[in-house]
Amino acid sequence: MRLSHSFFSLFTLLLIVLFVCVMATTEKTELNSRLAEENKLQGLKNTSMADGLDDDKWTNEHAVDNPEEIPSMVDMDIKNSTERRNLGYFSCGTGNPINDCWRCDRRWYLRRKRLANCGIGFGRNAIGGRDERYYVVSDPGDDDPVNPKPGILRHAVVQDRPLWIVFKRDMVIRLKQELIMNSFKTIDGRGVNVHIANGACITIPFVTNIIIHGVHIHDCKPTGNAMVRSSPSHYGWRTMADGDGISIFGSSYIWIDHNSLSNCADGLIDAIMGSTAITISNNYFIHHNEMQVTIAYNHFGEGLIQRMPRCRHGYFHVVNNDYTHWEMYAIGGSANPTINSQGNRYLAPANPFAKEVTKRVDTWKNQWRHWNWRSERDLLLNGAYFTPSGAGAAASYARASSLGAKSSSSVGIITSNAGALSCRNGRMC
Repeated sequence: MRLSHSFFSLFTLLLIVLFVCVMATTEKTELNSRLAEENKLQGLKNTSMADGLDDDKWTNEHAVDNPEEIPSMVDMDIKNSTERRNLGYFSCGTGNPINDCWRCDRRWYLRRKRLANCGIGFGRNAIGGRDERYYVVSDPGDDDPVNPKPGILRHAVVQDRPLWIVFKRDMVIRLKQELIMNSFKTIDGRGVNVHIANGACITIPFVTNIIIHGVHIHDCKPTGNAMVRSSPSHYGWRTMADGDGISIFGSSYIWIDHNSLSNCADGLIDAIMGSTAITISNNYFIHHNEMQVTIAYNHFGEGLIQRMPRCRHGYFHVVNNDYTHWEMYAIGGSANPTINSQGNRYLAPANPFAKEVTKRVDTWKNQWRHWNWRSERDLLLNGAYFTPSGAGAAASYARASSLGAKSSSSVGIITSNAGALSCRNGRMC
């Protein structure tokens, strides 16, 4: 009797195990089928978005009968993006490859240097101070631009060796003279609230491998006619600086990411004199008149007038940015630059005379009509229009293509976290 009972119990247990295995196999098969179907549908959706926009059979479920509703819809989308940003939503899986590379890691603050592996575009090989030690800025002072004391930002950036610069606490740094950076430096403001404001700002002259991430740069003033240190072994006389937020000249492998910039005396970011291999990404720009940059995943908001960017010579990839305000024009150029605009959202202002996205500066049409400027898969709203030009030389646009553009319909989500982030240790940023 006891043997029969034991046999029955063992048989029942085997049946339960067999049932669980069968159910798990079935669920796995169903899950794989669902994933395959979703991928197939997504592929069809992407194909339709890329190839079928001009097809009369294509219908958009979000289309509106009244075009005047579009600006208010975009404003609502921006407001929702701001709310998501405040609430910490969409920290992962936004489709923004930079954010998705590091922001999901709750222990990001213990692995800060992994950020250097998340770059995109022309400046993707910038490593900053990844390969050497950390430097902790503990003092916001800037009493002596010639002999900076240890613990302040100026002392850190002029060193000859690579450094990954972080900040001990929240601080506002008022620079007496421009902050001249040496090669292989990262300024990493994550986890604290750092402002470089109300004085001189940042200069990146004839150096390489610079990363600036997560700081607020605003209210920059012209300074100069003073001695300023640029390395441990050199200081010299500096003429008047224009008051740019970040001035880049003669430099390469530069990555400016997730900063908030506003209200500078001259440009917010100025890249000139043969600077190359630069990525400007995930920044938030407001209240300004001009800038000269190559841009991706940025949000250009209120108070901007023109030059977002202003391009001279060279090749410029303007990709997946959100232009919600301008007063004169968004993208300007002179001296025959190649401009490749892909997957951006352009919302024109109410002014009927300021609907054009583009402007050729101080150039006659018989000259600029040969310049290669194109718009691909951009979303043009509220009467915005992009004036293309040139013969569309493939080789020229190949040199102005740094990454794959995503659909303009996803720009609101991709740029929803533009600007300096509010990161805290132990949490996804």
